[in-house]
Amino acid sequence: MSALRLARGVTGRKKILKIEGGYHGHADSLLVKAGSGGATLGVPDSLGVPAEFAELTLTIPFNNRKALENVFKKEGKNLAAFILEPVPANMGVIPSEPGYLRFARTLTRKYGVQLIFDEVITGFRLAFGGAQERFGIASDLTCLGKVLGGGLPIAAFGGSAKYMNELAPLGKVYQAGTLSGNPLATSAAIWMLQKLSSKNVYPKLEKTSRDFYSKLRERIEHFRWPIQLNAMGSFFTLFFTPNLVVDFRSAKESNTKRYAKFFHGILEEGVYFSPSQFEANFLSTEHTPQELNRAIRIFERVLRRLF
Repeated sequence: MSALRLARGVTGRKKILKIEGGYHGHADSLLVKAGSGGATLGVPDSLGVPAEFAELTLTIPFNNRKALENVFKKEGKNLAAFILEPVPANMGVIPSEPGYLRFARTLTRKYGVQLIFDEVITGFRLAFGGAQERFGIASDLTCLGKVLGGGLPIAAFGGSAKYMNELAPLGKVYQAGTLSGNPLATSAAIWMLQKLSSKNVYPKLEKTSRDFYSKLRERIEHFRWPIQLNAMGSFFTLFFTPNLVVDFRSAKESNTKRYAKFFHGILEEGVYFSPSQFEANFLSTEHTPQELNRAIRIFERVLRRLF
């Protein structure tokens, strides 16, 4: 919400662009074709959002360069910002196709549109510098969430001084927060950042993730289960569909009832997954190979009962 307000204040424009299934918080202008809880409950467009707000929010399918180019040709000079997760994870994990993010960066610069990366999920998971470090693409503004404080209630957004100086009290864009500067949360964030700066953290996490995905894919292919494993770094989603999942529309083809049975089946055996088909699951540095191998054995038992 605050990042979008700043983008509008900097550009003097009203409209914003987001991807279908993207979830960036429950501010009114962002609850248009939203993912996360909205996708799970089947209400991607919430009641209570005035039509006038919704009209200022444009949406396009993810990974579709032609759709992105067309909307910029038509509305580029009216857009304040294009906000997206560099790796969407609120409709399930969907990696960007090669060149998509760089194309978005090129278009936003051409039309003077603020590129906002929502790194609430990708931040500190894909790399210490998040998706921007991993893909080598810098956004104008970046949003981070509670992962910043190891789970405590904290969030942040930032960008270059050129834009941040437009915030009050230096500028005329107002921003405030009840918990801003909370000493407990900020202390936790400092501690966590120090831990993550260790050289061993991300190589270890990447190896753990690669090994786990390789074994899981091997089982899926061996039994020919109609399941898509989408993964990026340490987070992943199992989509219960035989078709590739590249955007929100293809994600919605998943068999959510079968996923629900899978969720409860593995939960009964001690493995906790995201309860929604349209969410991400996360590996951590604390997961041991023994624990992950046990999880795969449980997956196999439950899936063999379902198919």
